[in-house]
Amino acid sequence: MITGSPGLAWLILAALLALTELMVPGIFLVFVAAGAGVTGLVTLLFPHFPLLLQVALFAAGSSAAVALGRQWYLRNPGPSPDPLLNDRVARLIGQVVTVAEPIEAGCGKVRVGDGEWLARGPDAPAGAHVRITGAEGNSLTVEPVIA
Repeated sequence: MITGSPGLAWLILAALLALTELMVPGIFLVFVAAGAGVTGLVTLLFPHFPLLLQVALFAAGSSAAVALGRQWYLRNPGPSPDPLLNDRVARLIGQVVTVAEPIEAGCGKVRVGDGEWLARGPDAPAGAHVRITGAEGNSLTVEPVIA
C-alpha cells in the first residue's frame, strides 16, 4: 500500500482492476473493482481504519457487488448470437436424416453427420429419410419425410 494514504491505494487498485476489465473483458473484475472502490472511499473518510477491517470491507464489498451483478445479469440476459450453442439435440430438430438401421417396432438408428443415434418413430427401412422432431432421453424422435 502507499504509505500515508491507504484510501488512495485502494482507489488506485480499483482503477487498475477496472482498466484490466476493459482490456480483458470478462464481466468479473469490475465487481472486484467496485469492492476496492468502496474500501478506498471508506478508508479516505476514516483514515485510521484498521487494515484487517479494510480487507474485510473489500471482501464484503466485492462479494456484494458480484451478487448484485449476478442478479442483474440473470434478470437482463443479453441476446445470444447462437441460443442453441449448448443444446445439441435442439440443433438437430427439423433436420432430415437417413435411417441407418431399420426402425422396427418403433426403435432403430439414424445417421446424423458421421455418427449414429438411436431413433424412435414409425417403422422405416434402412436408407429412408426421416425428420428429427425431438428427443426422449438418448433417443431422437423421428417422423417420415413426405416428398
